[in-house]
Amino acid sequence: MSRQAPCPSDVDGPTAGFLADAGHLRIGGFVPLTTIDYPGELAAVVFCQGCPWRCRYCQNGALIDPSATPVIAWSQVRELLERRRGLLDAVVFSGGEPTLQSALPAAMTEVRDLGFKVGLHTAGSAPKRLARLLPLLDWVALDIKALPEDYPAITGIPRSGEAAWESLSLIQASGVSLEVRTTAMPDWTERDLATLAAALAQRGVRRYAVQACETRNALDPLLPLLAIPLAQLAAAVDTASFERFLLRGH
Repeated sequence: MSRQAPCPSDVDGPTAGFLADAGHLRIGGFVPLTTIDYPGELAAVVFCQGCPWRCRYCQNGALIDPSATPVIAWSQVRELLERRRGLLDAVVFSGGEPTLQSALPAAMTEVRDLGFKVGLHTAGSAPKRLARLLPLLDWVALDIKALPEDYPAITGIPRSGEAAWESLSLIQASGVSLEVRTTAMPDWTERDLATLAAALAQRGVRRYAVQACETRNALDPLLPLLAIPLAQLAAAVDTASFERFLLRGH
């Protein structure tokens, strides 16, 4: 299922530098209040437009196209956030893949200046860009989809796994609070998940969440139905090797 996808420079245009005014952030969705997207904090979520990968189970297909018309301007989001100072704790940038937008550092800086914590949901597809963002971040949720060699079967993009696992190392070295997340593919066996979990534990991951794969409305209409219940898959994981292990959507 390999498809051509935009490289990071394509998302912002071939001449764009990494830094751009926050007003150029292309936003595909905005949630003004959530209790589940930043652990322990009341947060707003900004969904950034554009993604370089084509994950088979993706539920946010409308966010993939980087050229799609934004649904809300950053100036409107900022006004909403200004009115919610003292009510919200944090702002999470999600996607799509937010790190591919050159306006993201400026938007994060504005959020910090307003007094909010800054969170990021990322698949780690652009390690160099992620490295520049880490000083602005308080918390990261990183999708680790599989072992590096198994990524192309999920994302449709060659060598995508190397980028994600490099991003894992960068976040760990930075000291930013990290949660690693995996969406279990519907055809995985207990051994598949246990092997991945063991590799993550060996790499020093302390907080790990495994999510159920939703096949309805998935980007790939041929994605098979769930073969083994998530709780059964997770039973093979050595949960004691993590400080915190969570199951979501089972």
